[in-house]
Amino acid sequence: MIDARCSCGAVSLSLPGPTELVAACHCIDCQRRTGAPFGVGAFYPVEAVTISGAPKEYVRAAASGGEVRFYFCSDCGSTVCWKADNLPDMIGVAIGAIADPDFPAPVRSAFEQSKHAWVEIGGAGVAHFEQGSAQKSSG
Repeated sequence: MIDARCSCGAVSLSLPGPTELVAACHCIDCQRRTGAPFGVGAFYPVEAVTISGAPKEYVRAAASGGEVRFYFCSDCGSTVCWKADNLPDMIGVAIGAIADPDFPAPVRSAFEQSKHAWVEIGGAGVAHFEQGSAQKSSG
């Protein structure tokens, strides 16, 4: 089992282990949410994740369509996870909440149309998308 948590520890998640679906998102909303040039999430089946504590929910329109619900700590403000309408059976967990430098690297890089020019998500087998994860980029 892997534990993920917010900065103060008031909200935590129990995860079954590493996942093969790790994605970097360069959309403007993820940039603003994280305060960084991109967000990175590990995706798990909803039923495989246990959430402890009382996260606050923030709902916004998703660039890929539908809505996305973010769950964050009302004490320290850390985003720990999210659920998107277009992936109803999955939950995204912020890689920073897992805080494991050996956690698997992203295998997808989405919304590269708004990627900072100096950011490179590379490696063998990484899929690159200009928008969501349905339209591949030309690069």
